[in-house]
Amino acid sequence: QVQLVESGGGLEQPGGSLRLSCTASGIRLSAYSVAWFRQAPGKEREFVNAISSNGVYTYYPDSMKGRFTVSRDNALGTVYLQMNNLEPADTAVYSCAASRISSFTNDYYRATQAYDYWGQGTQVTVSS
Repeated sequence: QVQLVESGGGLEQPGGSLRLSCTASGIRLSAYSVAWFRQAPGKEREFVNAISSNGVYTYYPDSMKGRFTVSRDNALGTVYLQMNNLEPADTAVYSCAASRISSFTNDYYRATQAYDYWGQGTQVTVSS
């Protein structure tokens, strides 16, 4: 069966950086668009960014541009989320999700229903 696994989370100081990774078994991840979502306790799930299957297109809400970057290395079967200049408000569980839609032509990339498979998430805590 399909499994997505996130790694790279942990404790980081404000202003620091982390790089999360997403890998998959049961599917060829390079054939899927992949998104990152985050959810803090008591908060709604929030779309972070996404990348098309071939890596040509990336999708960001305006609030996420600048500090967070999504990329992928399809030869390694891995999608990354580079997080820089971290703030305490970035503390959340970060999950990756894969969609059979290879690239998006509208805002559907922000919808959880667009994604067929989800990882369990990795905790990111930003604190002094």
